[in-house]
Amino acid sequence: MNTTILTAVLSGLVSGLSLIIAIGAQNAFVLRQGIARDRVGVVVAICAVSDLVLIVAGVLGVGALVDNHPGLLRVVTGAGAAYLVWFGIRSLLSARRPQALTAGSAAGGSAALTAVALTWLNPHVYLDTVLMLGNLSASHGPTGRWWFGAGAGVASLLWFPTLGYAAHLASRWLARPRVWQVLEVLIGLAMFVLAAMLLRSSF
Repeated sequence: MNTTILTAVLSGLVSGLSLIIAIGAQNAFVLRQGIARDRVGVVVAICAVSDLVLIVAGVLGVGALVDNHPGLLRVVTGAGAAYLVWFGIRSLLSARRPQALTAGSAAGGSAALTAVALTWLNPHVYLDTVLMLGNLSASHGPTGRWWFGAGAGVASLLWFPTLGYAAHLASRWLARPRVWQVLEVLIGLAMFVLAAMLLRSSF
């Protein structure tokens, strides 16, 4: 691997990690599912594969579509904010019900749907992954941009399994009812804050 390719891959890896590690709705949900030991593999796979699709879209230049159609982004923002509010309310209600605070019962059959929604209804995904990573990849040239995308893809493939299964391993200590209550409340409040931030930045 020559220096140019290595530089592009490392740049993509660092850029991808810097954007994906920030605490957000998607990461909070992966953490929650890991602690609950509930469909961790499915949730991790959905998040990672979705991220790979978005990275490829960014490298292909789809970011220009996002940039040139702010109305479309506003629709996604509105839907995403509504979903975050609903998810936040559900988390706060779960914190009030002791029977809902046992490992393995975090999201039930809706885990996959929630993972999809928290990924694809999040406008920051389009701004960060598609637009920003797409623009950064373009600076590496026609061939180098794909190596940059590969590095960003590796970042996603490393991050989501690490977060989900690290939480799974830690669930022995974190799955106690009181910890669950605190976690559910914090996640619920975080969803409200994220929803407010989305609406404030787009409307």
